[in-house]
Amino acid sequence: MPTIAGYLQIAEETGKTLSQVVLEAQAEELGKTPEELKEKMRRNFQVMLESAQEGENPELRSASGLTGGAAARVMERTRQGESLCGEYFGKAVARALAVSECNACMGRIVAAPTAGSCGILPAALITVMEEKNLPEESAVMALFTAAGIGMVIASNATVSGAQGGCQAEVGSASAMAAAAVTEMAGGTAGMCANACAMALKNVLGLVCDPVAGLVEVPCVKRNVMGVVNALAAAEMALSGVESVIPADEVILAMKRVGNTLPATLRETAEGGLADTPSGRQIAIRLFGKTK
Repeated sequence: MPTIAGYLQIAEETGKTLSQVVLEAQAEELGKTPEELKEKMRRNFQVMLESAQEGENPELRSASGLTGGAAARVMERTRQGESLCGEYFGKAVARALAVSECNACMGRIVAAPTAGSCGILPAALITVMEEKNLPEESAVMALFTAAGIGMVIASNATVSGAQGGCQAEVGSASAMAAAAVTEMAGGTAGMCANACAMALKNVLGLVCDPVAGLVEVPCVKRNVMGVVNALAAAEMALSGVESVIPADEVILAMKRVGNTLPATLRETAEGGLADTPSGRQIAIRLFGKTK
């Protein structure tokens, strides 16, 4: 099974970036040329851009009525110069909401690595690309870094909320985004690994408790937490801050934590926020009974 340590060893021996290591490994495994895989990843990034734009529609609403319009409100406040933490922060938050709301409203998204966590990676990549005036190529290559991290997590632990809780979905997406933007900002492969580890550590134990069984509450807003966490972890890694626990060990710890979570906190809508009075009332309103 792939490991982050294995990727790092190759990167250090060859002087290549993490994205280059992952791209070449995937090209060999799939029998494709690097150019073919880059073109496919470029199309994925275009879908991310489109979903972020579509999600900003102030009229967007999900069938349940629980989701829609939040991204537009945050982006409008940001563009008016009123964001509490500045334009960079405001746009990242708005885009995480936008892609997640696009998903909840049956739009076209890229599962990254899941639909429930789809807003984190696009929001991070698009915002860093724009803020740092980077070419699209940097975001496309960073997606390979994210993909490599995602493959390691999926192979050695899980990215499924039903199996590991929301730490496996939002946590994994946040770790993938942290590593990706660290590389975009010029970080080394080792810095990418540290960013991944710190982002995932920050959300260990996060439960999956979708209200009424829908991927809307609290999922959409947790994507915001995920992108903020990713950017914070990348900032630390780029400053030379290292994770005391290596990334591969953090991933295995996440798996063990997920295995100990009760079934009520793993996407069954039987615990956590889903089991609050308001959560139960929403389920009754939408489905005539609690789920």
